[in-house]
Amino acid sequence: MKTIDLTVLYQDKLVNVGSACDLLNDADNLILGMGVAMPPALIRGTATLLKGNPKKRLNLYYMHGSETLAEHLLTPEFARQLSARPAFMSSHDRAAIQRMGQDNIIEFMPATFHQVGRLFTEQIRPDVFMTTVSPMDKHGYFSLGTNADYGASVIRKAKYVIVEVNENMPRTFGECSVHISEIDKIIENHRPLTEVLSKPATVIDKEIASSIVEYINDGDTLQLGIGNVPNSVLDSLRHHKNLGLHSELFSSAMVELIESGVINGRFKSWMQHKHVFTLALGDKAMYEFMDDNPSIVGYPASWVNNPNIIRKNRNMVSVNAAIEIDLSGQINAEEMAGHPFSGTGGQLDFVRGAYASQGGRSFIALHSTAKSGQVSRIVPRLQGTAVTDTRMDTHFVVTEYGCVNLKGLSLQQRAEAIINLAHPKFREDLSREAKALGSI
Repeated sequence: MKTIDLTVLYQDKLVNVGSACDLLNDADNLILGMGVAMPPALIRGTATLLKGNPKKRLNLYYMHGSETLAEHLLTPEFARQLSARPAFMSSHDRAAIQRMGQDNIIEFMPATFHQVGRLFTEQIRPDVFMTTVSPMDKHGYFSLGTNADYGASVIRKAKYVIVEVNENMPRTFGECSVHISEIDKIIENHRPLTEVLSKPATVIDKEIASSIVEYINDGDTLQLGIGNVPNSVLDSLRHHKNLGLHSELFSSAMVELIESGVINGRFKSWMQHKHVFTLALGDKAMYEFMDDNPSIVGYPASWVNNPNIIRKNRNMVSVNAAIEIDLSGQINAEEMAGHPFSGTGGQLDFVRGAYASQGGRSFIALHSTAKSGQVSRIVPRLQGTAVTDTRMDTHFVVTEYGCVNLKGLSLQQRAEAIINLAHPKFREDLSREAKALGSI
């Protein structure tokens, strides 16, 4: 049987950064891998190409921008060459907006996560896709590692695919494999992956988590977002049994529960015994745990976050955070002071999917106040344009003052219940404003 020499094919496609980025001369739209998969060397190469060709224009699409992206591309220098359109913003994106001022090139693009792969391949022509991958295996396959998300969708639709091979990127399973025949150019850059380290939980974080844990039973399947409250929930589940995982995010706090057997997927009704994710953010130990681990499977967000897929697991539990909630139950988890702060992400996907699951529950958690207790996160009406979760979708809402199930409550009952979740010093004012609005 005649076989292709994969080593020769690899060397044929292996180039320097400048040669790889030359493909951008034939492109209008550049899509970058998300978060950990955002390729730093290729980003720097893109900046070099734009500097050398001041007439070149690019539309840049991505989610959760990296520090390297903000430093090299999200700058006033490219105000006339680059339009950056993130579907989810990171702290680096927000900092770049502040630095750029009137020369800001970032244009936030609202999108729910399970639709992003479709948007990046149908509504937007994917001319070039750049992402970080694990080294090629003996069969000619690279792995998308930490980021199936929209990458697994875009990589097979883009006109040109350029990968940045990094030996630190874990090899993961599911729909993360990409064959060398699907790749146009390869560069190598073996730098440490971006790490997201957990912060110590506060007393309030633990109080909120304890209220949520009361509703989590042995055998439930979990989705948890990023942050102190989800981590505190996971930390409180050490004595639970036979939990499952079908989560947008795979995080460091999940590793201990898998290693101890608390999360084993035994009673999942869909993808039993598999820990399903679409993106991973964590520390080096987590990336090493993921590497070559057949129980951890990554699939595109178009599948993982699809409410019709989420609902297939009975007793699905979703835990996410919010910036503020109004007295009707509308949730804002993406806008602050009238400006985009993060994005819709997959929150609404899982709020809807979990409630549609037989026995499922979704929780929106938030501290009752912000700015050291000076501002209430519970407001009479949302003031901005962003409603991440509609009042019809919101299920359980949790603060340090308790947990309430909004399903089945009238607007008047909701207002009274939500006011009781507010800090006591704001309750009288909220009641007064609720009466003025006719909510009570």
